[in-house]
Parts: sequence; C-alpha cells; structure tokens
Amino acid sequence: MAKEELVEFDGQIIELLPEGRFRVKLENDHEILAYTAGRMKKNRIRSMVGDRVTVEMTPYDMDRGRITYRHKPEGARTGPAPNRPQFRRR
Repeated sequence: MAKEELVEFDGQIIELLPEGRFRVKLENDHEILAYTAGRMKKNRIRSMVGDRVTVEMTPYDMDRGRITYRHKPEGARTGPAPNRPQFRRR
C-alpha cells in the first residue's frame, strides 16, 4: 500500500491542553486537536498560545493533526547574540 498524502494547514494555537496537546484554530476557522511532532520534541521547540503553526492532517480524520512547524514571530531576532565585553582575569 502506498503512503497516504497528508494535508497541510496553517493555524494559530488558542489553548494548551494536558499531555502535550493543543487546540489550534485553522485559517478556515475550523478548530482541531493537535500534538507536537517528534522532531519538534527532539529539538525542544516550545509552542505557546498565540503561536502560528503548520499542521499536518490525514484526509480521513479532519479533527486531529500534528504540529510540524512553529513560525517565527515577526519581530524575532535571528543571528548571534549582542556583543558583550570579555571577562578579563587578573
């Protein structure tokens, strides 16, 4: 059997639930129950209420999904930390 095609949607986390689950409101105003993908757990990517996320869903159950990507906030800095003075030993 061939692997089924997954459907991707963008949405926003509206509620944190127990056991690593989230309530996500999709762009089409549909609310689903979603969990964090294993790669996000492995890399310790935390998701909070208000984060924009990408959700994968199977066409068989459109009420559940897997969060595969957390989009960076618009004003987020990317790059090295600001320069700090070096600590000098005497």
